[in-house]
Formats: sequence, C-alpha cells, structure tokens
Amino acid sequence: QVQLVESGGGLVQPGESLRLSCAASGSTSSIYAMGWYRQAPGKQREVVAAMTSGGSTNYADSVKGRFTISRDNAKNTVYLQMNSLKPEDTAVYYCRRWEGNSVYWGQGTQVTVSS
Repeated sequence: QVQLVESGGGLVQPGESLRLSCAASGSTSSIYAMGWYRQAPGKQREVVAAMTSGGSTNYADSVKGRFTISRDNAKNTVYLQMNSLKPEDTAVYYCRRWEGNSVYWGQGTQVTVSS
C-alpha cells in the first residue's frame, strides 16, 4: 500500500505563488507516474498537471506557463509550483500516483485565491 500526503495549500492573493507537495510513503515503487488534480465547488475533478515515469509532463491549458510539476525521487515527493495564481484556481488539489495497475490518491489540500 502507498500513502500520499499533500501539503502547502493555503489562502493567497491573486498573483501570488504557492508550492504544493505530495509525499509518498509505504510500499512505493521507483517506477511511477504522478498527477495533480483539482476540484472546485460544484465542478468535476480535473487534471491540472501530470508527469510520466520517464519525466514527460503535460498541463491543462488553463495553467500552462504558470504551474510546474516536478519530483524529487530521493524524497519520494512530487511538487506543484503554482505562480500567478488566479481566483479561478481556487479548489481542493489532489495528487494521484500510478504504480503498475494501482492508483493512489491523497486526501487533498485547499487552495484559495482571493483578495
């Protein structure tokens, strides 16, 4: 089993930055893919950024140029650097990890962008 714990959310003003972290523990594999998702009130969960096991990245059009997904294999942690935040980025952010046929989710961290 793999456990994922997100952190780094909070309340920020428009234009500011946040960095989310997703730390994995348990029976983790060195070969995995990761993704960050978000869910705003009344909306479906959507993918924000993803990274394959080989390190290729993809981003939702709404965050391209502002968000960056990265990982530190030594720390078993994936990050989401969020710059130039907008009120529409307000949501609960979740990380997701794929290992073979298994998928794991974190518990989510709230990001609120408001003046």
